[in-house]
Amino acid sequence: MKKGICLKAGAAALVLAVFGGALFYLDREEQETPKTSMRIGVLLYRGDDTFIGTLRGAIEEEAKEYEMETGIKVTLDIMDAKGSQMTQNSQVERLISLGCDALCVNMVDRSAASGVIDKAMAEDIPIVFFNREPVEEDMNRWDKLYYVGVDPKESAVLQGQILVDAYKENPKILDENGDGTVSYVLLEGESSHQDSLIRTEWSIQTLKDGGVPIERITGGIANWERSQASALMEQWLNEYPGEIELVIANNDDMALGAIDAMGRAGVTAGTIQFVGIDGTPAGLEAIRNGTLLGTVESDRRAYAEAIFETARQLVMGEEVTREKYSWSPQQIVKN
Repeated sequence: MKKGICLKAGAAALVLAVFGGALFYLDREEQETPKTSMRIGVLLYRGDDTFIGTLRGAIEEEAKEYEMETGIKVTLDIMDAKGSQMTQNSQVERLISLGCDALCVNMVDRSAASGVIDKAMAEDIPIVFFNREPVEEDMNRWDKLYYVGVDPKESAVLQGQILVDAYKENPKILDENGDGTVSYVLLEGESSHQDSLIRTEWSIQTLKDGGVPIERITGGIANWERSQASALMEQWLNEYPGEIELVIANNDDMALGAIDAMGRAGVTAGTIQFVGIDGTPAGLEAIRNGTLLGTVESDRRAYAEAIFETARQLVMGEEVTREKYSWSPQQIVKN
């Protein structure tokens, strides 16, 4: 009887060993099997933002090229929050439920990133934030959080340098009335956006450091939008007729909106100069036709590559080749 019990116990142990071994090899085989597809969620704060729209297109191009080169299928689930953080929060939940391997997030409200991080961490889904930088405390919460953007101080200094160079070449370019002072108005992005605040501060500081005599007439927040900037500029042209010599805008769309207003008001071309930031297709065209003095162009291809490659490496379990913060190169473009 004891012998029978021992035989049964031995058989059971053998079955468990075989079964356990099978599970081990299945698990090992599953781990060693390379991924043949990936799903990445891309969340945009506003799809109709000109710069974000061009960046989205560049990310899609990166994904297609990777697919063609490797044969690994890439599905991009792109969602537009239309400026609503509540909508974006719901979209994050939706993309997680769809089984996304990683998220690329352009926050509506950078201060609300903690809630997005909570949801992703719970499911072990890495995040690559871009364009709108979460606060440092949030970025330090997890080692699977990355940020890709442009250095806003560098953008502003380069923008200011466009004007310093123009003034040194010929003061009359900026000081149209020849009174020894460049009278300017300022068009700013969102009041809560870190890039807007830094671009404003350092573009003006660069002008001062460069010895350009400036005087601020007024300024306003146009939320990066061409139409809002156009409305503000129209108002200022009525309030300060003949006084405005320079428009400094935190981005190209707002500079173009101000140019639109100048055209409607019948102001002679060249009496007011305009500078922007971003190097959008419309901004570059305005430089070519002489209506925009200059802009600071970010390398959108490098920008998009950094976003996609960081997400891809995280999904594939590869070592991420970029730092936690990655900055896209920029250059001055002027007429």
